[in-house]
Amino acid sequence: MTIDGTDCPINQKFDRTFYSHKFKDSGVRYEVGLCIRTGWIVWISGPYPCGSWSDLAIFRHDLKNQLLQNELVEADQGYRGDEKALEPNICFTQWQYDMKFILCAQHEHVKQRLKTFAVLQNRFCHRISQNNLAKHRICFNAAAVITQLNIQTHSPLAQVFYQEYI
Repeated sequence: MTIDGTDCPINQKFDRTFYSHKFKDSGVRYEVGLCIRTGWIVWISGPYPCGSWSDLAIFRHDLKNQLLQNELVEADQGYRGDEKALEPNICFTQWQYDMKFILCAQHEHVKQRLKTFAVLQNRFCHRISQNNLAKHRICFNAAAVITQLNIQTHSPLAQVFYQEYI
């Protein structure tokens, strides 16, 4: 699978715990995983406060513990330093580099489809509390289900021919 984090803005007074460098304000982060062969959404973890949870910390907290001993994931530079995450620059041939570039583009395309939902693109209207984080998770999961159904029925992603190389 490929994994990457995505940030969603929230309505929160300035708090370093929630600070997102992507929009220079408060936000929550989700980790999204896609099946390499189908492009289907197969993993969601979150929400986590952007300021206190990096992509790598989220991965190590949850998904890494779910992987089998010999399983690895394709990831971007945000996962640098973990033996279970293959970084984009770990390539031995031009073909592998091109394949990783396509995988990254596919993942960004799915995150872009998720962000077409106003609830994820605009500031979440509720002040953040544990209860409202649960509401945000419900909204994110609903957007992911609709996006997934769209991928499966009307607008599939381009197929990626992936070959293991490690």
